[in-house]
Amino acid sequence: MKIGIVSRTDKEEAIELDRNIVKYLLANHVEIELDTSLAKELEEYSDLETPIEDMTSDIVLCVGGDGTVLNAQHVLSPKKIPILSINMGTVGFLTEVDPEDIFECLDKLLSYDFFIEERLQLDVLCNDEWITVLNELVIMTSQPAKMLNLRVSVDEEVVDEVRADGLIVSTPSGSTAYSMSAGGPIVDPRVDAAIIIPICPFKLNTRPKIVPAESTITVKFLKEGKQAIGVLDGVSRENFNYMDEVKIKKSDNAAYFVRFKKNFYNSVNNKLIVG
Repeated sequence: MKIGIVSRTDKEEAIELDRNIVKYLLANHVEIELDTSLAKELEEYSDLETPIEDMTSDIVLCVGGDGTVLNAQHVLSPKKIPILSINMGTVGFLTEVDPEDIFECLDKLLSYDFFIEERLQLDVLCNDEWITVLNELVIMTSQPAKMLNLRVSVDEEVVDEVRADGLIVSTPSGSTAYSMSAGGPIVDPRVDAAIIIPICPFKLNTRPKIVPAESTITVKFLKEGKQAIGVLDGVSRENFNYMDEVKIKKSDNAAYFVRFKKNFYNSVNNKLIVG
């Protein structure tokens, strides 16, 4: 088994954990690839440096919070490389393992005592470019205290004309992120669906909607003179103007995660209490 490691490097605890993981894997004769930023911090292992774009590992360990996981999987999911996520962030809904449990889980990993969970992603067409998201597309006004006027269609059928502070189109994975804070439902990741959530809508009858993942969702900007910003997985940003359209559809590329037990509901409940 070849294992890659990607990590946040702004926390000394994360770097020290990375160092101990490398020692453990080398002692077990595992071939290792270290992402460039981590290899710079672990100078004694700089010969293991491999940029994440060039990794050919069977599994990649991702040490950090949800942001670290999202950044890594955008590169890894087209290669179908599964991620084992280790929580060195805050709540970490996408993460699987707490630091104190990592070596027990690595034992299971090397014994092939795990399964791979497949997560749905969405492709978003912004300004003639398709961008893949694991969590969500968030559309918000570029002018604070100004509402957006949006027409939302599903498979060319208009489902709502929304006046709101913004709109979220989320995957089930993203249902425990911004979507949940905006009043959307928590959706089991096994459900093949997309969730449309208005942010602070003006009309009382404007409510979240769950639609089949195979649908094509179209969002059109109706108000002249009002600009909007689209944020994709908290990373990419796009600007939208009057009469622009955004299209969202199910991606051909899924995301893959290493799991040791099926504990979605227990995990969410525990993290909500901690959070």
